[in-house]
Amino acid sequence: MSTDPEPLRSSLLDHSQSAGIRHGFFTRTGGVSTGDLYRGLNTGVGSNDDAEAVVENRRRVAGAMGVDADRLVAPYQVHSADTVVVEGPFDGERPKADGIVTATPGIAIGVVTADCGPILFADREARIVGAAHAGWPGARAGVLENTIETMISLGARRESIQAALGPSISQTNYEVGPEFHDRFIADDDSNHSYFVASGKADHYLFDLNTYSLDRLTRAGVQAEGLGRCTYAEEDLFYSYRRTTHRKQPDYGRQISVIALEDM
Repeated sequence: MSTDPEPLRSSLLDHSQSAGIRHGFFTRTGGVSTGDLYRGLNTGVGSNDDAEAVVENRRRVAGAMGVDADRLVAPYQVHSADTVVVEGPFDGERPKADGIVTATPGIAIGVVTADCGPILFADREARIVGAAHAGWPGARAGVLENTIETMISLGARRESIQAALGPSISQTNYEVGPEFHDRFIADDDSNHSYFVASGKADHYLFDLNTYSLDRLTRAGVQAEGLGRCTYAEEDLFYSYRRTTHRKQPDYGRQISVIALEDM
């Protein structure tokens, strides 16, 4: 592994670089964690990885984003639709939320994932950014829309917000059972379009990526997906589902981050 983190970037959000907005969908590249479960840039404080390794990995991410380690801020994620506004490092325990928004320069905000969708948001005109952790519970409950509304409450304009969906599990590798399918169809019959038969009785393959991108588009923002699969690309990404299929005891997490630079 390289000693330097090498994040993926969205072409859509790259346009915000001129406004002093940096972003990165970090992979396993450039970390100090070892072993099959955590090898690379594991940033999951909830994992059973060596705590000092996780701290060093996060320090490297912060450095790549141009901030001090204590100014890399991520919430305690609980698969909710809740969002939080931050102006600096948390004082005490991290708030339980799955969306995080800031208008404060010098703060890098992020979410950790291991198959769920990381979405980074930017309004380069208003200089307001956000990040959301959107697994199926959070996406279904409205975390994407709530993150957008929180940005608007700080002065962002809906039509100026751009959103990028980073690496997450692809439909090919996301098999679900009948209860899962029926839950989404009960929400809206048009959700049939996000499911195809898996070949196993009463089981389906679910397209979380398109589901999330469609919700972003309906919410009135520009959106794009990187089209990278956390399950399939083992050398680059951690995956909860891949670990589960192998009956392994734990898994690492990658982090996706966005920050406002001082201008």
